[in-house]
Amino acid sequence: MTTLHILAAGSLRGVWPDLMTAFHHQSGLTTDTQFGPAGLLRQRIEQGERCDLFASANLHHPATLLQRGLATDTGKFTANSLCLTARRDVVTKNSTWLSLLQRDDLRLATSTPLSDPSGDYTWQLFGKIEQAYPGWGERLKQRARQLVGGIDSLAVPTGELAAQWLIDQKHADLFIGYASYAPRLIHHSHLQVFLIPKPFNIQAEYAWAMLTHSAAPLATFLSSAAAKTILRQHGFT
Repeated sequence: MTTLHILAAGSLRGVWPDLMTAFHHQSGLTTDTQFGPAGLLRQRIEQGERCDLFASANLHHPATLLQRGLATDTGKFTANSLCLTARRDVVTKNSTWLSLLQRDDLRLATSTPLSDPSGDYTWQLFGKIEQAYPGWGERLKQRARQLVGGIDSLAVPTGELAAQWLIDQKHADLFIGYASYAPRLIHHSHLQVFLIPKPFNIQAEYAWAMLTHSAAPLATFLSSAAAKTILRQHGFT
């Protein structure tokens, strides 16, 4: 039986088993998935790693593979946004996501831009803050500690959420990451999650790149109503 080899963005790790179980029941096909920062996964494909389907946390990486003749097709399949996770003991009753980011005494951690789309989206958020409050966005770019998602980043243990682990290990007081993690993060009493409102928040769009025709059933499934239901249950939009 053919096994589809998949490279998928790390932010899909929680939802992917449910998606692949539903896909297997529907198609009878089996899958083998490796996760990582989407930018680094794209590099692995460009360097010749075998892959049937690549699931990215942005549209750019699949489009680049298509442009370079490494993918045969691409398509969007879900979306995400950003949230701010804070150590609860630094939060006061008047704290907001923006007031916490303004505090120079708090260590802010992010993912790594270019390597990890979460970092790219965070830098877009800083750009929106800069437009509204000149000087603040640039200051955040300088303060932010890019601790995960890069080639030489800290290794977050399997099963741990980056926001929770970085704060628990005292590497940071605040972390900007995907809102799809919020339902799991709010169960930790020592953490507080702040959703970032429009017009500041970023629409993170996810897309697949099909590298072999054998992945066509999976590409079709990811855009199906069944897949969308599972993705919504895991905090995606």
